[in-house]
Amino acid sequence: MSELRYSRQVLFSGIGAEGQKKLGQSRVLLVGCGALGSVMAEILVRAGIGCLTIADRDYIDESNLQRQSLYTEADCSSGLPKAVAAARHLAEINSQAELVPRILDVNAATIADLVPGHDLILDGTDNFETRFLINDASLKWNMPWVYGACVGAYGMCVAFVPGCTPCLRCVLEQLPPPGSSPTCDTVGVIGPIVHLVAALEAAEGLKILTGNLAHLNGKLMSIDLWENQITGINLAQLQRDAGCPACGQRVFEFLEGKHEGRAQSLCGRDAVQVHRGSPSQVDFKPVAERLAPFGPVTYNEFLLRARVDKYEFALFRDGRAIVRGTHDHEEARRVYARYIGS
Repeated sequence: MSELRYSRQVLFSGIGAEGQKKLGQSRVLLVGCGALGSVMAEILVRAGIGCLTIADRDYIDESNLQRQSLYTEADCSSGLPKAVAAARHLAEINSQAELVPRILDVNAATIADLVPGHDLILDGTDNFETRFLINDASLKWNMPWVYGACVGAYGMCVAFVPGCTPCLRCVLEQLPPPGSSPTCDTVGVIGPIVHLVAALEAAEGLKILTGNLAHLNGKLMSIDLWENQITGINLAQLQRDAGCPACGQRVFEFLEGKHEGRAQSLCGRDAVQVHRGSPSQVDFKPVAERLAPFGPVTYNEFLLRARVDKYEFALFRDGRAIVRGTHDHEEARRVYARYIGS
């Protein structure tokens, strides 16, 4: 490859020739290649990273195209897995990059096969269960990771470096209850916040990969593009918590699968019961308000019932749900994550 390819990046003093060499030798694990993941993947492959492992369990549908800029209508028509489609497009962008698509659900049973051998983990997921799992993996294998999330016009980003910063569980002790946070499928999302958060994540990743840890933001950044608000919480103010079960006590509950949701087919019915790994009380009112535009919703003190597209939900107080309209466990978990949250 001609030296011209990365010439503008090498001219940037924060990277330079030595930093470019480090990028070319780096190995990055991307967990989730949807909106945030597809944008980050393109940025890093164009920047010249050596290897990108793309771990994603989903496939491309038409609703993805509005914000997942790496994919095309042809990908959608073909029903390609996101990891495969992403790798194909990225190979056309940079033929020298090693691209490793992994079509799987990243969970306690699969993550140990993914993490070792990489230099950085990037969060392109859409649920906190997987993020807490990544946090455990980061600490166990002493690997930095960058968290990112967005919904509506709002997004967040922060880099975690084991031994240097608090971890995710220092910041957020427990999984949020199901339904307590909006999802893209209930309140929507706009493309600009996706690209902004992905760019922030990628920038933190480039700093880590080139050895520029002193230039990390050091803040949990919160951005609302519609209300024109940018705020940040300094991680130094939070400090590392010696009592944190993850980085303080090194008890990796999520790696052990103790908080992992489960799914079971219901005999004789076209339905799957999805279990919440960490049972916690659900507030039905905000869930009902978000689901109301999609179809009829009713609830009492015991459960919430709703219809969305071809599915019917029965959501219980402990976060357990029966999803009627499918017998496929992965489909039921995807539907749960989209409309209830996790």
